[in-house]
Amino acid sequence: MPNHQLLNNVTHHNIKIMTDYASDYGDNIGTVMTFPTEFGDIQKEYPIFFRKHPETETFQAVAMLGLFQDDNLFLQNNQWLASYIPAAITRGPFAIGFQDQTAEGGAEKAPVIHIDVDHPRVNKDKGHSVFLEHGGNSPYLEHISNIFTHMMDGMAMGEAMINAFNTLDLFEAVELEVTLHGNQQHRLHGNYTISETKLDALSPNDLQKLHKAGFLQCAYLARASMSNVQKLVNWQNQKMQQQSDAS
Repeated sequence: MPNHQLLNNVTHHNIKIMTDYASDYGDNIGTVMTFPTEFGDIQKEYPIFFRKHPETETFQAVAMLGLFQDDNLFLQNNQWLASYIPAAITRGPFAIGFQDQTAEGGAEKAPVIHIDVDHPRVNKDKGHSVFLEHGGNSPYLEHISNIFTHMMDGMAMGEAMINAFNTLDLFEAVELEVTLHGNQQHRLHGNYTISETKLDALSPNDLQKLHKAGFLQCAYLARASMSNVQKLVNWQNQKMQQQSDAS
């Protein structure tokens, strides 16, 4: 279980963070949440799909990392084979929380950074320091703070984008069936994309609204990203071939 604590330069003054990638750090996952603010970078490397939250049934955008639930094909020999790594991965053991703070006579929720002190990346010997020797934020922590700013903007934009796509009934289920090594048929369920037919049929007014909000570009980026599925299929087949040769 995670052990999240409010990050501070007294309790956590000597903490370091390992920033390489490995299964031991929890990086071997098949999908990761993504945000419209990073779609431009994500679509160059990863397929973007939408999935329903199992409890709320609301859609959320995900980047597909592999064809199986616990298999990240971008993670090879402790290297991440992509020029851009999703923000939800690069944040490492940190999480964003909210704390009551008084502002102009009233209370408001201010974002604050928490750290999972039991995360395998966290240690006191190797990696990037979180704080400077005399207590100030390290460049690494400033980088993490910038990531969270980017993610918060993305979450707000993502919620509005999902609502817009839902209102226009643009989501369509896509059943992916791929042929893997040994002529194995593999199906991926529960994925949705943007319907090209419905997108093309939108009225000029609806198109203008999507464009003005920045969501039209997101729809096209999500559609374009599906070409990356073939890269995952190729990598999966190479992996299965290597495993077959080694056995």
